[in-house]
Order: sequence, then C-alpha cells, then structure tokens
Amino acid sequence: QVQLVESGGGLVQAGGSLRLSCAASGRTFDSNAMGWFRQAPGKEREFVAATSWTTGGTYSTNSVKGRFTISRDDAKRTVYLQMNSLKPEDTAVYYCAAGKLLDNAQDDYDYWGQGTQVTVSS
Repeated sequence: QVQLVESGGGLVQAGGSLRLSCAASGRTFDSNAMGWFRQAPGKEREFVAATSWTTGGTYSTNSVKGRFTISRDDAKRTVYLQMNSLKPEDTAVYYCAAGKLLDNAQDDYDYWGQGTQVTVSS
C-alpha cells in the first residue's frame, strides 16, 4: 500500500502561482511513477503531469507546458507541481497518484490522494 497526501492548494488570482506537494509513504518503491491529475466541476478527471522515481523522466499535457513544472525530492518521497501563470480554467481539484507506468492513463495509477482544491479567480 502507498499513502499519498496532497497539500498546497488554495485561492489565487489569475497570473499567480501555487506549488502543490504530494508526500508518499508506505511501499513507495513499488510505484515507479507519480502523477498529477485534476478534475474541474462538471468535467472528467484529466492528466496533468507525471514523473518517474527511477528514470527522472517527466511528462505533461500540452495545456500546461511552459506553465506547470513537476519535480520530486527522492529523499523525502515527495512530488511537487509548480504552477505558474495560472488561469481560471486551471480551477479544479488536483489529485496525486502513484503507479507503475509513466503515462497519462488513469487506469495505470493504483493509489490516489484525497485531492486539494485549486481556485483561480479572474
């Protein structure tokens, strides 16, 4: 089992920044990939970005490239999502997830955090 705890969400004005954190505990070495997903009101949950513990590779969706950066602290088993130039359409609940494959498919992630709300005002 892997436990994931997100933090860092909040209310920010458009153009502002937030940094989300996801602390992993438990059998973290069973999971190669850590990902961020988000779900806006009335919409399906979608992939945002992911990173690999083993290769260091990263992968993000086109809509956040150049604005969001995923990073990790191996010693702390913590993954971060630095979000800059935030837009109202980034408003969503952001979820951290752990899985074996570095990809954007939700089904490939076995463990999920409780989510943290990000609200961007215009």
